[in-house]
Amino acid sequence: MTIISVPTDFNEEDLYVDLRRIVQHSLFLKCEGFNFAGSIKLKAATEMVEAAEWIGVLKPGSILVESSSGNLGAALSLIAASKGYGFLCVTDSRCNLSARRFMEAMGSRVHIISEPAADGGLLGARIAHVQALCASDDRYVWLNQYTNTDNWKAHYRTTAPAIARRFPQLDVLFIGAGTTGTLMGCARYFRTLQRQVRIVAVDSAGSVTFGGRPGRRMIPGLGTSVRPALLDESYVHEVVHVEEPDTIRACHRLARRGFLFGGSTGTVVSGATQWLSRHEDQDLTAVAIAPDLGERYLDTIYQTNWLHDLYGEDVLNPDELATDLTA
Repeated sequence: MTIISVPTDFNEEDLYVDLRRIVQHSLFLKCEGFNFAGSIKLKAATEMVEAAEWIGVLKPGSILVESSSGNLGAALSLIAASKGYGFLCVTDSRCNLSARRFMEAMGSRVHIISEPAADGGLLGARIAHVQALCASDDRYVWLNQYTNTDNWKAHYRTTAPAIARRFPQLDVLFIGAGTTGTLMGCARYFRTLQRQVRIVAVDSAGSVTFGGRPGRRMIPGLGTSVRPALLDESYVHEVVHVEEPDTIRACHRLARRGFLFGGSTGTVVSGATQWLSRHEDQDLTAVAIAPDLGERYLDTIYQTNWLHDLYGEDVLNPDELATDLTA
């Protein structure tokens, strides 16, 4: 029996899904969404908050403020409610309605940015708004997930060691790239182990993280319009870019087998499948990290009208539409 008194005390660390029968490759998916925040972001949020408390930046009466596309905001809203802080999430229209409602249910406020910055897009505009808030009132505390080293340290301390324990013969690890906290924490950990683990970053097409051209991105989570300060490409062996229709197809393929995952997970699975298809001649032990579950995407990725309006009616083939998505 597990009994807890605060929501951050529970996080399922050792659940993996064997995806072989779904993606036709040997791939183990590490599920990170089974906690009260619903995503891997609870780890980084907890680490950053506790570090800020330790050095005295965060104290009674403080108001946390953060730019987030959804999952980190949800995690911070949960922590703020548990600890008695205020929280204001600065996001944009791509943030899922369910994530916004989750934050508001926790007593947090959500501010939506609608106009992109000339340099940096919507993310740049979100960051500028956060900076203006902090300049206007010293009660606001910005943990800044984009530059905060406690972001990657959370995964160096928890996520990566958990994988290393379960897969001592690991060959390749697929990690989605957003702020690159998970990516950098895991990559740094495996570098210190001096094990020959290939680190493959999975990014969204249209993201500038690895020097690509900026483009439209409608699925929140992975990808950025401003290069993450945490990123050190010397730790990354390869990068796979995934188009959003491929993310959607991966999500639906998993859902048709009973696994409802979020957009970030669909991107990682799609990228991993593409990479493994190019290395079929090798006998590899491969793990991919699933950052989120799918409930927050029911009104978007799993909703027919949203899909057709943005990607056209042929975004899913008949096999992936085996059941009525509107039912």
